[in-house]
Amino acid sequence: MSVNKEENPKSSRYSYYVDQKFYHELIKTLLDWKNEGKAVNQSIELECKALLFMEARLLDDGKFDDWLGLFTSKCLYWIPSIPGGGDPTKEVSIAFDDHRRLEDKVFWLQCGFAYAQTPRSRTSRIISNIEIFSCAKEEEVKIRSNFLIHEFRQGRTQTFAGWYVHRLHQQDGKWKIALKQVNLIDADQGHENLSFLL
Repeated sequence: MSVNKEENPKSSRYSYYVDQKFYHELIKTLLDWKNEGKAVNQSIELECKALLFMEARLLDDGKFDDWLGLFTSKCLYWIPSIPGGGDPTKEVSIAFDDHRRLEDKVFWLQCGFAYAQTPRSRTSRIISNIEIFSCAKEEEVKIRSNFLIHEFRQGRTQTFAGWYVHRLHQQDGKWKIALKQVNLIDADQGHENLSFLL
């Protein structure tokens, strides 16, 4: 559910920007990564790759506040339960978090009372096959990449594989994450422990 920011600017219960228009744009651009845009220049390519590698390192190191700082103020962290995405207005998502929910999640991971993360997962991520495409807006790029995450917790190791879609916006000369879509290859299967950030 969403409300207009002007109507309830201090609400901690609702997103002020995830509305029907937001869903419409998300679904419209869901497969946009398949439509190659203009080639980005080498400088942009290096900056975008550096951002992806930094994000992976921050998550592996448990620096969640710094990780959250990589996102725009209006952003989405989405883990669909349908391979490739589906329609979040009609189907359940494993995670569908706006910036406010990400703040909650980061606080929860660091508060010491998150029993599903006590002890905290140790992770190691590999990012590969990075493809960067331009968008209609010059200040926006879309990225597709593959990932492999090894998680160790309480004597057990699990492996998560799939591909990411990142949509980056340029703000004040820096690239920020506006959308992170985590497409698990087994998204439609049961997952025991997804209490850590993918």
